Amino acid sequence: MQSQKQFKRRFSFEFFPPKTDQGKEKLQNVRNQLAEVNPDFFSVTFGAGGSTRDRTIETVLNLHSQGISTAPHLSCVGGTRQEIGELLDLYREHGINRIVALRGDMPSGMGAAGELRYANELVEFIREHSGDTFNLEVAAYPEFHPQARNAEEDLKNFARKVQAGANSAITQYFFNADSYFYFIDRLEKMGVTIPVVPGIMPIVNFSNLVRFSDMCGAEIPRWIRKQLEAYGDDRESIRKFGEEVVTEMCEKLLAAGAPGLHFYTLNQVEPSISIWKNLGISEREKIAF
Repeated sequence: MQSQKQFKRRFSFEFFPPKTDQGKEKLQNVRNQLAEVNPDFFSVTFGAGGSTRDRTIETVLNLHSQGISTAPHLSCVGGTRQEIGELLDLYREHGINRIVALRGDMPSGMGAAGELRYANELVEFIREHSGDTFNLEVAAYPEFHPQARNAEEDLKNFARKVQAGANSAITQYFFNADSYFYFIDRLEKMGVTIPVVPGIMPIVNFSNLVRFSDMCGAEIPRWIRKQLEAYGDDRESIRKFGEEVVTEMCEKLLAAGAPGLHFYTLNQVEPSISIWKNLGISEREKIAF
């Protein structure tokens, strides 16, 4: 973890683009409350093609215009170089300076993967097209990508993204801090030393968490899973237990030198802000250490 201690801590919150006017109003309220803790940036997830992509653009530009840097997720799956280039130009014109560059998942019904197949190719294209205009975030998988052939190949894939020009990374969420520490140690041995910020998923709904985790390959440790199962439909007990477990993990990560935290909010305020308050994060603690 020595390499991570040299970086300035940064804290961020992730949203998904709302589909309805009611969802837009809710997200605005969530944004306003989270803005009070002065995060370094917000991020907005991306859907390839059609209305989902347009909602991402609309959400990003709206949030960014309100005074806190907002980073769009950008997926290369299903897109052409021209389409991606036009989107980069649009973001640059509106003062966007950070992008989360991802391979992305193939949308249902889409037959072709697109001209850029992997995240490292997307990073390379962005650098060719836009130079150093954007700070490029990429994804990291401490428990390894579910589609990776093996753990060693996954580490090499991450290194390719860094070599292509990534500035920093945000991890998939996890509930075992040791997986993050091991991942960073492996990167250090490979000479890869960019900031890798842990992605944090608050525990609110057990069935949803299981579904998300099965899709993305995130492990729910058996002791956590069993305790959540025991609570059944007792949402308050699930919330309290989840808050305690995730807070303790965040404390462990920060104490060991993790360069910040990235909260997957699911467009909710309380789960993330409760953990934030438990951690006692202040402006003083956000600066370099």
